[in-house]
Amino acid sequence: MKIVVIGASYGGLYALMELLGALPTDFSAPVVVVQHRAPDPDDSRLAIVLGRYSALPVSDAHDKQPLEPGHVYLGPADYHVLVEDDHLVLSLDEPVRFSRPSVDVLFESAAAAYGPEVVAVLLTGFGQDGGTGIAAVRAAGGVTIVQEPSSAAKDQMPLAGIAAGAAEVLPLDEIATRLAA
Repeated sequence: MKIVVIGASYGGLYALMELLGALPTDFSAPVVVVQHRAPDPDDSRLAIVLGRYSALPVSDAHDKQPLEPGHVYLGPADYHVLVEDDHLVLSLDEPVRFSRPSVDVLFESAAAAYGPEVVAVLLTGFGQDGGTGIAAVRAAGGVTIVQEPSSAAKDQMPLAGIAAGAAEVLPLDEIATRLAA
């Protein structure tokens, strides 16, 4: 595993608190997270909140930022986050499936950059964002994990991931263990 990419929407804060909080301190891959959220003048609050739960450092992603092992990067509101080579790129391209940031954009770019070394995790949320990205990661030979819909606050995004052919469907409390393995 070279990189972990995670997408979430409605209910994502609590899912991310649980998932990131369960990752071990020696987790070696960079983790890039896209959480659907409205633009906020004090956008750094999400990183602060999640940093309280995570043993790994958590920060907002910046354009052209290099990826470091064992670090969690959060996509800022109103920007797409793309993975290119060993860094992040922020984009103001049009919303995808009514979302910017878009889970599909993150997952597809990670699949293009890292192929079979990507692990994509799709968590709780409204809408279909993430389904196309799950399919791209799977087609590139990467690992795809979707939160069990019954453990999600909203099951639409997990169901889109399952419909797209996600390889593994796990309850939220088992995803971190699977990533650490």
